Amino acid sequence: MPTGPLDGVLVVDLSRVVAGPHATQTLADLGARVIKVEQPGTGDETRGWGPPFAGDDEISTYYLSCNRNKESITLDLKSGEGKATLERLVRRADVLVENFRRGVLDRLGFPVERLHELNERLVVLSITGFGHDGPEGDRPGYDAIMQGEAGIMSVTGPPGTPSKVGLSIADVLAASNGVSGVLAALYERERTGRGTVVRTSLLASVVGAHMFQGTRWTVAKDVPESVGNDHPSIAPYGTFRCADGILQIGVANQNLWHRFAPLVGLDPDDPAYATIPARSARRAQLTEAIEEALAGGTRREWLDRLGEAGVPAGSVRSIDEVYEWEQTRSQGLVIEVDHPRLGPIELPGPPLRFDGAAPREHTAPPLLGEHTEAILAWLDATETEPDDEPDEEER
Repeated sequence: MPTGPLDGVLVVDLSRVVAGPHATQTLADLGARVIKVEQPGTGDETRGWGPPFAGDDEISTYYLSCNRNKESITLDLKSGEGKATLERLVRRADVLVENFRRGVLDRLGFPVERLHELNERLVVLSITGFGHDGPEGDRPGYDAIMQGEAGIMSVTGPPGTPSKVGLSIADVLAASNGVSGVLAALYERERTGRGTVVRTSLLASVVGAHMFQGTRWTVAKDVPESVGNDHPSIAPYGTFRCADGILQIGVANQNLWHRFAPLVGLDPDDPAYATIPARSARRAQLTEAIEEALAGGTRREWLDRLGEAGVPAGSVRSIDEVYEWEQTRSQGLVIEVDHPRLGPIELPGPPLRFDGAAPREHTAPPLLGEHTEAILAWLDATETEPDDEPDEEER
């Protein structure tokens, strides 16, 4: 039975760490068959990243986060045998994904020209840290480095304290952009019959997500700075303390302000707070007045009051609370897979759903080389030797 809209698409995954594997995991979630090519003995670096590890074999929970629904084959791409097997895979593939540093794939004997000699319909997704050209294109780039280089840290955290986002956000953005490019290239291939190369980078993906923080500089020449949990342009919009914890409240327009102000004992028409610029200019004073009112109720009480008034608000949940939340589970965002060493485990689920499609059965991230023999047997079974001479019809 089809597993998703990309059923029948074969992806050869030469990537490792996060950006590439997250992209191929997304393609696998969408139904593609993903064959993860790994170095014998070590495999993807994230197999050794921890703690935390799980089970007696110390399986990395980091690795488990972005490798579901894949098969693993081990190939030494510096050997003749490994290169030959990769060629066999490329001939059958629809997509190849790699996130080597610039020039590595060429040195292994697989420049883009060679890949397209083997398979002119192949779509190649190439993800780098700083880009594929330019004066610093050769630099390696991990997520944390890019959060600093591409400006995320400068606008995150308490004022004056550049802070990293607690997620691999640069990697995930690059993966998402890469998948978008692959889908577009597959669509284009339906018209042209030829594959193309899709290029993105952690740098491009972060800068592409700057949005209003970018135009503050490019248009207004205003350098954004970190403002903690507040919004740089809107107030009240951020975190506020109540009797038993912290709430997020977002009053993003005048209509919401007129609903919210009376709940905390403020006059919405008071000139001091009547407009968004006025409220932003008196942010500290406004926050103090709001928290004084919120101190009279619990999180649950205030969420109920704010919800009844139609004011966007929410709790600040810990990660464990998110995964136990009924709403999270109702969206298919927690899945169960049967791991060959760990048994049944739960993983974060895919973010996309398709109306009318039954939930797919997911498979656990593979052990290193778990499918090597099966993949080689499949290649043997599906290959046919070309005739030395063309038959009459071919002539």
